[in-house]
Amino acid sequence: MAGFTKGRKLKKMGMKAQDTSELFFEDVRLPTSSILGGEAGVNKGFYYLMQELGQERLMIGDMGVASAEAVFEWTREYVHQRKAFGRTLSALPTIQNTLAEMKTEICVARAFMDQCLQLHDEDRLDAAGASMAKYWGSDLQNSIADRGVQLHGGWGYMWEYPVTRAYADARVQPIYGGTNEIMKALIARTI
Repeated sequence: MAGFTKGRKLKKMGMKAQDTSELFFEDVRLPTSSILGGEAGVNKGFYYLMQELGQERLMIGDMGVASAEAVFEWTREYVHQRKAFGRTLSALPTIQNTLAEMKTEICVARAFMDQCLQLHDEDRLDAAGASMAKYWGSDLQNSIADRGVQLHGGWGYMWEYPVTRAYADARVQPIYGGTNEIMKALIARTI
């Protein structure tokens, strides 16, 4: 439509399956029926967007925990197969301890995320809870991805391994939907 143009496709670090492009809106004219809320000149689009931020943040947190779960499974499988020093990596106490830490952190996060999902389903999840879920789940995703890459050794740096792509994809999670620094500020307001 007149006034709308699509810019170049952006080259991102991760999330390469999702194309992201610049979108430009310059003097776009819409019929009232196409305006959020159906009222011209009211300027409530931002408020409508804000009403859904809690759900978006919960989704980002849940995606983070799900990604951490996947990275853990890929890593667990890898260290059980990979041999070094005459035995599998999983036989080394340092590897066992790292896996135990990863698994514990994921289980705690999953329990919290499931509680938040239940609260959301009951329409009882508040903004602070959604912010906690987003910040904790996305930070965990990055932490688990980092350790997964480390435990894969040199192969963890190779693009053909899913752990490498998960590491690159994880980095944006603490940024979008409101940075994790903003999440902490929102949580702090309720304390």
